[in-house]
Amino acid sequence: MEPTRSRVPFVRRLAVPGGRDGRLMLVVAVIDKIGTGLWTGAATLYFLYVAHLSVAQIGLLMGLSGILGIAGPPLAGRLADRFPVTRILLGAQLARGAALLALLTTDDYALLVLFSALGALPDRASSVLTKLFAARVAGPHRIRYQAIQRTAANIGWAVGAAGAAAALTVGTTASYQALLLANVASYVVIGALTLRCAEPPAPSRVVAGQSSPTGTPRTPSGAPAKAATPWRDRRYLAFTGSEIWLFLDDSILQVGFPLWIVHATDAPVGLAPLVLVLNSVLVIALQVPLSRFGETRAAARRLLVPIGAALLTGGVALAASAGGGPWFATGAVVLAAVAFTLAEILHSIASWELSIALAPGEAQGAYLGVHGLAQSAQRSLGPVVVGIAVGVGPFAWPVLGATLVAACLVQHRLVRPTTVAEPRVDAPAH
Repeated sequence: MEPTRSRVPFVRRLAVPGGRDGRLMLVVAVIDKIGTGLWTGAATLYFLYVAHLSVAQIGLLMGLSGILGIAGPPLAGRLADRFPVTRILLGAQLARGAALLALLTTDDYALLVLFSALGALPDRASSVLTKLFAARVAGPHRIRYQAIQRTAANIGWAVGAAGAAAALTVGTTASYQALLLANVASYVVIGALTLRCAEPPAPSRVVAGQSSPTGTPRTPSGAPAKAATPWRDRRYLAFTGSEIWLFLDDSILQVGFPLWIVHATDAPVGLAPLVLVLNSVLVIALQVPLSRFGETRAAARRLLVPIGAALLTGGVALAASAGGGPWFATGAVVLAAVAFTLAEILHSIASWELSIALAPGEAQGAYLGVHGLAQSAQRSLGPVVVGIAVGVGPFAWPVLGATLVAACLVQHRLVRPTTVAEPRVDAPAH
């Protein structure tokens, strides 16, 4: 009987939190990222060779889409506090597919900008809704679920990107359109799977167990309780602001490394795509094992110290890669890539837990929607910051690393346990 007992903990560690619905949403994440990987790798070339846009037009189109997309997370979060999250997510998935399919109907630049922008809004909203669903369906095991989901998403992205690379060797209009339609089909499939998911239990909105006959939260005096809002929560807004800077690792890896390798080092140009491959491999291998170090608010707060150390190490290594020959430059770039990837993995764990732990249950969707602004803002700000760093030269990377360390220290202070209890409405004494 002893071997059976020893196997139980291992089996439980392999289990996906959230039961059937948790597993279904993992399948959704994989299919979603396969479709996204297929299209993202071809989107720029589609606009260039099929829609016949100039490079400047493509840049403006993507920039305007990103601006509208920023509104997606807070809008989705607010709706999710009022309506079933699965139905809102289904609507966002179908809206993404419809906006993408509309691109096939025109070559008019204004319409292409409009359809791209309309697709960016539900696209950014979907990330918040998926996170909210995961937090509710996995409950106290949300950190492990997030790690499994992120690993699955990276696998899906890699499969999609490989499929795009194979299709793009053909380089015909039909091949670009086929990749677009494959992504549209992925939205239809994940929409059907989302329909099969039960609505996860939402945090209670009842204050101190009192409510009106219609279920509206009430204070002890009988007046309607004032709903919590992230827009008046200075600590949460400051936390979200620091997150914008800490999400810069995404732009550093995807934009900074290729530019730096080509313009400032003697490393081979072929190293640039390999950095992204290394990033994906490390995320797939380490995300789940490292998730156990951030399963509570206190543990997530402690992760901010190694995150800062990894970011500074990566900045110093990138600066060093500008000196020496090809072998030295290659080794320094690889070290920097490993350091920034480790920071990315740990930050995803800490960010996930802290963004939920700091949000009151009755307004969880609204708070996570505001937190989603951090990634959206970084997507617009990040490439600009990284481009400036590349232009300035080696000295810029350690300085940028130091500012990231400072952001970690600021956040470490922001999320510390408060000495005064959070305001709440108590039931009347008896």
